[in-house]
Amino acid sequence: MPFPFEIHAVSGASRTGVLKTSRGDIQTPAFMPVGTAATVKAMTTSMVAQTGADILLGNTYHLMLRPGAERVKRLGGLHRFMNWEKPILTDSGGFQVWSLSKLRKLSEEGATFQSHIDGSKHMLTPERSIAIQADLLGADISMQLDECTVFPCTHAEAKASMELSIRWGRRCKEFFGVRDAQALFGIVQGSVYPDLRRTSAAALIDVGFDGYAIGGLAVGEGHAAMNETLDITVPELPFDRPRYLMGVGKPIDIIEAVARGVDMFDCVLPTRAGRHGQAWTWEGPLNIKNAKFAEDLAPLDPTSPCSASADYSRAYLHHLFKAGEILGQVLLSWHNIAFYQALMARIRASIADGTFGSMRAELNERWADQRAHQRGGTAEDSVERGSLAG
Repeated sequence: MPFPFEIHAVSGASRTGVLKTSRGDIQTPAFMPVGTAATVKAMTTSMVAQTGADILLGNTYHLMLRPGAERVKRLGGLHRFMNWEKPILTDSGGFQVWSLSKLRKLSEEGATFQSHIDGSKHMLTPERSIAIQADLLGADISMQLDECTVFPCTHAEAKASMELSIRWGRRCKEFFGVRDAQALFGIVQGSVYPDLRRTSAAALIDVGFDGYAIGGLAVGEGHAAMNETLDITVPELPFDRPRYLMGVGKPIDIIEAVARGVDMFDCVLPTRAGRHGQAWTWEGPLNIKNAKFAEDLAPLDPTSPCSASADYSRAYLHHLFKAGEILGQVLLSWHNIAFYQALMARIRASIADGTFGSMRAELNERWADQRAHQRGGTAEDSVERGSLAG
């Protein structure tokens, strides 16, 4: 395996450790800010680094369409292009083909689609996806090309989709080969059907990936069904390799997934929410546009090392959004990414000192109202990355 994965402490099924890469260590459990089009929206890479993020996510579909993967390669690769020296994981583009593209057609060969930008026609095969991610963009971690199963779907539909993803995964692995400084993750599919999830996991383990992602969730199945699927899937995955839940999510979702043994997460939610005036806090989300904040001089979090969290009053942030000032979107996006990184740091510390169970119970009680809301994307999510899922 190109990247050693050291597990330092275990609490129940949850664990904390380090994924070691050639561009730096990734402390796990880890949250990856989403930099779909070579940018975390409304933030500079130095701002993202200041929050404590060890790794960013980029996207094959978006970058192959604009500015073009070959161009990124000519300009020195994705790390140099976006001024980010730490690791980058790239999504394969499969979900975006499913959620964004026009006139999508799947075959054994790959996915033929029309760009949502200009209608141009493209073919994304397993081999082309890996060539873009690993060879042109220069991703540290590439994802196999898969088909994201729609929800809801029948068992037969989920089975056919899952089996296609397995076959594509084998081709991705064959093309990728063995590399010293890059890794390739497989993606478990199978919707909410236990037998399909187990079959998918076993087949991918037989192929032999460097890590294993859980795809096809956060697509409308709800919090309880997601947890039930994780209960089935995670125990089927190798203990000694990283486990990645794609497109998740809300803080309560992350807490529950960590409790089930997941190590890595990504989601557009922190920056998307920030652009719309929602700030995530230890008390839960708040809408800074509400009138009650118009004369509130308290910062979002006076204990945070993040300037956006500690140095600006809620009243000032309220004013920025009411006035339509871009700075408001920048500051809340920055704050939210910092909050997510603080949450991950708190999770890691609690696993290490044996208090994760009590922290989980406390935050579940505090954030209980989040469980009542169904999860799922908006049109803007789809443009940003392809909804909330991988």
